[in-house]
Amino acid sequence: MEGAVASAATIHRSPALHSLFSGASLSPPPRRRRCFSPGATVTGSLSSELKEIRVCTNRTCRKQGSLQTLETLSGLAPADVTVKTCGCLGRCGSGPNLALLPEGVIVSHIGTAARASRILCDTDDLLLRSLEALALKKRADSELDRRNFSDAEALLTQAINSKPVGGIHVMYKDRSVARLGMTDYDGALEDAREATNLAPNYTEGYICEGDAFLAMEQFDKAEKSYSICLEIDPTIRRTISFKARTEKLREKLTAANLA
Repeated sequence: MEGAVASAATIHRSPALHSLFSGASLSPPPRRRRCFSPGATVTGSLSSELKEIRVCTNRTCRKQGSLQTLETLSGLAPADVTVKTCGCLGRCGSGPNLALLPEGVIVSHIGTAARASRILCDTDDLLLRSLEALALKKRADSELDRRNFSDAEALLTQAINSKPVGGIHVMYKDRSVARLGMTDYDGALEDAREATNLAPNYTEGYICEGDAFLAMEQFDKAEKSYSICLEIDPTIRRTISFKARTEKLREKLTAANLA
């Protein structure tokens, strides 16, 4: 599998991409670029330095499957690696293209889940486990949408036990939601805390923690969890879901004070 991925994908080190990390516009990539094997170079020398992946979602790359690449990388990225969309990276027609930062590397021909995962996985075993976990999570998402909480919880447990390369904090968050729906409040709180332990700035983990405390009628702790969300991302205050939570908390506090 690794050989097939290496032959299909090309990687180019581009100093111009350093400007992306600071939000500056991207200048055209230089004509001379060295090519590397994804398995040997990206996961080897860049794995400890990788902070951000930007996936081109411009028209040509989009037609070549960049949205699927974005979905795969977003689902499997470790908590300390950010995945974002970006505009054209050049090399149109050889996509989907993505940029690895802060090293300034352009990777081309990343049009399948396996090739996208190879950016993060340095062994075939880790690659297969990560893809399995991602498939299980997708099934769990569907069960959550249908409010089949016990089925979702079982699928997410399998996904977590697969030990993928990343995305585990999101799986714990999702399992917290499932366990809350099953009225397993202690389990929901445990998973929410595990999510925030893995990703200290993950607002959705703190929201799940607050939801668990709210269900347990520990209102002061729920308020503290929601407040942490606002400290991390003040814009959450304007979202409909967050407004509904704080309103529910306010109502329960009022009722408790009147009792």
